[in-house]
Amino acid sequence: MHLIFKPPILNKSLPDGRNKLTIFILITATAMKRVKSRQTDSEQLNQLIVEGIRDKKGKNIVQLDLRKLGDAPADFFIICEGDSNTHVKAISDSIYKKVKDEMNTMPSHTEGSSNAKWVLMDYFNTVVHVFYPETRQFYELENLWSDAETTEFAEV
Repeated sequence: MHLIFKPPILNKSLPDGRNKLTIFILITATAMKRVKSRQTDSEQLNQLIVEGIRDKKGKNIVQLDLRKLGDAPADFFIICEGDSNTHVKAISDSIYKKVKDEMNTMPSHTEGSSNAKWVLMDYFNTVVHVFYPETRQFYELENLWSDAETTEFAEV
């Protein structure tokens, strides 16, 4: 790592003999590892979510990458649909089980499970939307967030 500008305050030694510049570099390196780990965790989480959807034959699976949008409520939206209320519920249950079993992670909040027209699962960095087809058409989330990078997943 090369520092172009080294502020004078970083040259001073701490009482334990360590240099502030050394501490600064260690903190920066640790922060960079956390960001990389977070990206890896998000990729793994998103992959498991898509697998959970596919396990129950969810349809029209789309991932919206919202990271470049300043006002986004999450890093990713994963959107899909089921043919009936029962199918929507089965897809959301499959996602919950797969992510819990593989990553020991549960959504911080789930909404809409009772009527299963639109189930929202909030995994903090990724928000999953499992829609009944008419509800998805009404809310048009893909159009609302059309500036996001879109990835469509083939059905299996």
